[in-house]
Amino acid sequence: MAFQEITEQEWLGESKAEKEREAIYFFTPLCGTCKLGLRMLEIAAAAGSTTPIRTMNINFTPTLRDGWRITSVPCLVLLEGGEPVRFEYAMRSVDDLYRLLK
Repeated sequence: MAFQEITEQEWLGESKAEKEREAIYFFTPLCGTCKLGLRMLEIAAAAGSTTPIRTMNINFTPTLRDGWRITSVPCLVLLEGGEPVRFEYAMRSVDDLYRLLK
């Protein structure tokens, strides 16, 4: 399962009123831990987690990165109504991610 990769401009251009619960996974292409975290998210999503997940390359997200003070990757940001409610930097296990996204 592949997640939709979006740009910062695309996300910022969406209406916040239409957004409910979602998650954005920030990564960099050469980060091995990011690839492992993405694979764990794919397994959690395939198991039936209900939160939509999209991905963003943090190298091209200066507004969100600085505004949300994202300090490292991988970073899974849970959002409600377009606003961050949780930042998860440690991808501990598929089970943890599944419960987080349920």
